[in-house]
Amino acid sequence: MFETNNDDRGQVGIGTLIVFIAMVLVAAIAAGVLINTAGLLQSQAEATGEESTELVSERIDATSAVGIVDNDGGAEDGHLEEIRVGITAAPGADDISLEDTIIQAVGPNGQSNLVYADDEFDHDADEVEDLEGAFVAENDNDEYVTPSDAVLDDENDFTLVFNPEDTPFGDGEPFGEGDESTLDIVSPSSATTQVTLTAPDLFSEDGEAVRL
Repeated sequence: MFETNNDDRGQVGIGTLIVFIAMVLVAAIAAGVLINTAGLLQSQAEATGEESTELVSERIDATSAVGIVDNDGGAEDGHLEEIRVGITAAPGADDISLEDTIIQAVGPNGQSNLVYADDEFDHDADEVEDLEGAFVAENDNDEYVTPSDAVLDDENDFTLVFNPEDTPFGDGEPFGEGDESTLDIVSPSSATTQVTLTAPDLFSEDGEAVRL
Protein backbone atom coordinates (compact mmCIF):
# COMPACT_ATOMS: atom_id res chain seq x y z
CA MET A 1 0.00 0.00 0.00
CA PHE A 2 1.05 3.61 -0.62
CA GLU A 3 1.76 5.95 2.29
CA THR A 4 0.04 9.35 2.22
CA ASN A 5 1.83 12.51 3.46
CA ASN A 6 -0.68 15.22 4.37
CA ASP A 7 1.93 17.93 5.21
CA ASP A 8 1.59 21.08 2.99
CA ARG A 9 4.75 22.07 1.24
CA GLY A 10 5.63 25.15 -0.83
CA GLN A 11 8.45 25.87 -3.15
CA VAL A 12 9.91 29.36 -3.97
CA GLY A 13 11.07 29.72 -7.49
CA ILE A 14 14.08 31.72 -8.60
CA GLY A 15 11.79 34.35 -10.18
CA THR A 16 9.94 34.97 -6.94
CA LEU A 17 13.25 35.31 -5.09
CA ILE A 18 14.49 37.89 -7.60
CA VAL A 19 11.29 39.92 -7.25
CA PHE A 20 11.61 39.84 -3.46
CA ILE A 21 15.23 41.01 -3.55
CA ALA A 22 14.29 43.76 -6.01
CA MET A 23 11.53 45.00 -3.68
CA VAL A 24 13.96 45.11 -0.77
CA LEU A 25 16.48 47.10 -2.83
CA VAL A 26 13.81 49.55 -4.02
CA ALA A 27 12.62 50.07 -0.45
CA ALA A 28 16.19 50.69 0.75
CA ILE A 29 16.85 53.20 -2.04
CA ALA A 30 13.57 54.99 -1.34
CA ALA A 31 14.41 55.17 2.37
CA GLY A 32 17.82 56.64 1.56
CA VAL A 33 16.27 59.26 -0.69
CA LEU A 34 13.76 60.21 1.99
CA ILE A 35 16.49 60.52 4.63
CA ASN A 36 18.66 62.69 2.37
CA THR A 37 15.69 64.87 1.43
CA ALA A 38 14.71 65.31 5.07
CA GLY A 39 18.27 66.30 5.94
CA LEU A 40 18.39 68.82 3.09
CA LEU A 41 15.06 70.34 4.08
CA GLN A 42 16.20 70.60 7.69
CA SER A 43 19.40 72.39 6.65
CA GLN A 44 17.46 74.80 4.45
CA ALA A 45 14.97 75.46 7.25
CA GLU A 46 17.77 76.19 9.72
CA ALA A 47 19.50 78.53 7.25
CA THR A 48 16.22 80.34 6.54
CA GLY A 49 15.55 80.65 10.25
CA GLU A 50 19.00 82.12 10.89
CA GLU A 51 18.57 84.62 8.04
CA SER A 52 15.14 85.62 9.35
CA THR A 53 16.53 86.07 12.85
CA GLU A 54 19.37 88.26 11.55
CA LEU A 55 16.94 90.41 9.58
CA VAL A 56 15.05 91.07 12.79
CA SER A 57 17.86 91.29 15.35
CA GLU A 58 20.92 92.56 13.39
CA ARG A 59 19.22 95.90 12.88
CA ILE A 60 20.38 99.47 13.42
CA ASP A 61 17.90 101.65 15.32
CA ALA A 62 17.74 105.40 14.76
CA THR A 63 17.36 107.40 17.98
CA SER A 64 17.42 110.98 16.68
CA ALA A 65 17.74 113.12 13.56
CA VAL A 66 18.83 116.75 13.62
CA GLY A 67 20.34 119.33 11.30
CA ILE A 68 22.83 122.06 12.19
CA VAL A 69 21.95 125.41 10.62
CA ASP A 70 24.77 126.91 8.56
CA ASN A 71 26.75 129.54 10.46
CA ASP A 72 28.36 131.08 7.39
CA GLY A 73 25.46 132.03 5.20
CA GLY A 74 23.10 133.24 7.89
CA ALA A 75 19.83 131.68 9.01
CA GLU A 76 18.01 133.67 6.34
CA ASP A 77 19.69 131.50 3.71
CA GLY A 78 17.85 128.48 5.12
CA HIS A 79 20.65 125.92 4.70
CA LEU A 80 22.18 123.21 6.88
CA GLU A 81 25.88 122.56 7.38
CA GLU A 82 25.43 119.06 8.85
CA ILE A 83 22.84 116.31 8.99
CA ARG A 84 23.20 114.12 12.08
CA VAL A 85 21.40 110.84 12.83
CA GLY A 86 21.90 109.10 16.18
CA ILE A 87 22.00 105.30 15.97
CA THR A 88 22.24 102.29 18.27
CA ALA A 89 22.23 98.53 17.80
CA ALA A 90 18.83 96.86 18.15
CA PRO A 91 18.33 94.84 21.37
CA GLY A 92 20.01 91.44 21.13
CA ALA A 93 22.07 92.36 18.07
CA ASP A 94 25.63 91.19 17.62
CA ASP A 95 28.40 93.63 16.68
CA ILE A 96 27.44 95.62 13.57
CA SER A 97 30.15 97.05 11.33
CA LEU A 98 29.30 100.50 9.99
CA GLU A 99 32.13 100.10 7.50
CA ASP A 100 30.01 97.37 5.83
CA THR A 101 26.74 99.28 6.21
CA ILE A 102 25.12 100.98 3.21
CA ILE A 103 22.72 103.90 3.39
CA GLN A 104 20.31 104.25 0.48
CA ALA A 105 19.38 107.92 0.46
CA VAL A 106 16.61 109.61 -1.51
CA GLY A 107 16.41 113.39 -1.43
CA PRO A 108 15.53 116.55 -3.35
CA ASN A 109 18.29 115.80 -5.87
CA GLY A 110 17.83 112.12 -6.65
CA GLN A 111 19.07 108.91 -5.10
CA SER A 112 22.47 107.72 -3.92
CA ASN A 113 24.03 104.79 -2.07
CA LEU A 114 26.28 106.19 0.65
CA VAL A 115 29.14 104.18 2.17
CA TYR A 116 31.39 104.76 5.16
CA ALA A 117 34.24 107.17 4.38
CA ASP A 118 37.49 105.29 3.80
CA ASP A 119 40.85 105.92 5.45
CA GLU A 120 41.66 108.65 2.94
CA PHE A 121 39.18 110.88 4.78
CA ASP A 122 41.32 112.63 7.38
CA HIS A 123 39.14 112.59 10.47
CA ASP A 124 41.24 115.34 12.04
CA ALA A 125 41.70 117.73 9.13
CA ASP A 126 38.80 117.11 6.72
CA GLU A 127 35.40 118.70 7.19
CA VAL A 128 31.87 117.39 6.66
CA GLU A 129 31.70 119.37 3.42
CA ASP A 130 34.50 117.12 2.08
CA LEU A 131 32.26 114.04 2.26
CA GLU A 132 31.13 112.90 -1.19
CA GLY A 133 29.04 109.77 -1.59
CA ALA A 134 29.93 108.85 1.98
CA PHE A 135 29.09 109.31 5.64
CA VAL A 136 31.06 109.12 8.87
CA ALA A 137 30.29 108.39 12.50
CA GLU A 138 31.10 110.32 15.65
CA ASN A 139 31.44 108.84 19.12
CA ASP A 140 30.04 110.29 22.36
CA ASN A 141 32.99 112.72 22.49
CA ASP A 142 32.10 114.17 19.06
CA GLU A 143 35.22 112.56 17.57
CA TYR A 144 35.21 111.01 14.12
CA VAL A 145 35.57 107.24 14.17
CA THR A 146 37.86 105.42 11.73
CA PRO A 147 36.28 102.63 9.63
CA SER A 148 37.87 99.77 11.57
CA ASP A 149 36.60 101.18 14.88
CA ALA A 150 33.09 102.01 13.68
CA VAL A 151 31.39 98.98 15.21
CA LEU A 152 28.04 99.17 16.99
CA ASP A 153 27.82 97.01 20.09
CA ASP A 154 26.34 97.02 23.59
CA GLU A 155 28.79 99.69 24.74
CA ASN A 156 29.11 101.96 21.70
CA ASP A 157 26.47 104.16 20.10
CA PHE A 158 27.30 106.60 17.32
CA THR A 159 26.02 109.61 15.43
CA LEU A 160 26.05 109.36 11.65
CA VAL A 161 27.10 112.59 9.95
CA PHE A 162 26.15 113.55 6.39
CA ASN A 163 27.11 116.39 4.08
CA PRO A 164 23.89 118.32 3.23
CA GLU A 165 25.54 119.67 0.07
CA ASP A 166 26.20 116.19 -1.32
CA THR A 167 23.81 114.28 -3.59
CA PRO A 168 21.00 113.48 -2.99
CA PHE A 169 20.55 116.06 -0.22
CA GLY A 170 21.85 119.01 -2.18
CA ASP A 171 23.25 119.86 -5.58
CA GLY A 172 24.75 123.32 -5.51
CA GLU A 173 22.23 124.31 -2.83
CA PRO A 174 22.47 122.42 0.50
CA PHE A 175 19.58 120.60 2.14
CA GLY A 176 17.51 123.31 3.77
CA GLU A 177 14.17 124.73 4.83
CA GLY A 178 11.18 122.54 3.93
CA ASP A 179 13.30 119.84 2.25
CA GLU A 180 12.63 116.14 2.78
CA SER A 181 14.79 113.05 2.46
CA THR A 182 14.55 109.34 3.26
CA LEU A 183 17.40 107.15 4.52
CA ASP A 184 17.32 103.35 4.38
CA ILE A 185 20.07 102.14 6.71
CA VAL A 186 21.03 98.64 5.53
CA SER A 187 23.16 96.62 7.96
CA PRO A 188 25.63 93.94 6.76
CA SER A 189 22.92 91.29 7.33
CA SER A 190 20.55 93.31 5.06
CA ALA A 191 18.30 94.37 7.93
CA THR A 192 16.85 97.75 6.96
CA THR A 193 15.80 100.74 9.06
CA GLN A 194 14.13 103.70 7.40
CA VAL A 195 14.57 107.26 8.63
CA THR A 196 12.60 110.19 7.23
CA LEU A 197 14.21 113.64 7.38
CA THR A 198 11.91 116.66 7.18
CA ALA A 199 13.41 120.10 7.68
CA PRO A 200 11.30 122.85 9.29
CA ASP A 201 9.88 125.48 6.98
CA LEU A 202 11.89 128.19 8.73
CA PHE A 203 15.26 128.27 10.53
CA SER A 204 15.56 130.96 13.16
CA GLU A 205 19.19 131.02 14.37
CA ASP A 206 22.64 130.36 12.95
CA GLY A 207 24.22 127.24 14.42
CA GLU A 208 21.02 125.96 16.01
CA ALA A 209 20.11 122.28 15.94
CA VAL A 210 16.74 121.68 14.31
CA ARG A 211 14.81 118.44 14.56
CA LEU A 212 14.43 116.68 11.22
